[in-house]
Amino acid sequence: MTLKPLGDRVLVKPAPKEEKTSTGLYISSGAQEKPQRGKVIAVGAGKLNDKGERIAPDVKAGDEVFYGKFGGNEVKIDGEDFLLLRSDDIYAIIED
Repeated sequence: MTLKPLGDRVLVKPAPKEEKTSTGLYISSGAQEKPQRGKVIAVGAGKLNDKGERIAPDVKAGDEVFYGKFGGNEVKIDGEDFLLLRSDDIYAIIED
């Protein structure tokens, strides 16, 4: 199945949760924090401004991004977890 986001929505594949601390201790699944970074899989066409012109999102498929901890909706596609959020919920593009 494929999913095409509408408007200013963005489909993101969250990074895996951290299972170990930096010192090597394992973190229980209940104590693991939700990831706040991931890879953009698909992007909608953008939202409309007051004049009816479409404003394209700042991100594109393939971008690594940092997003808000509580933003978006979790969706499951073909058994994989994704996050569907508004482009405004994305705070930064991660560049190497």
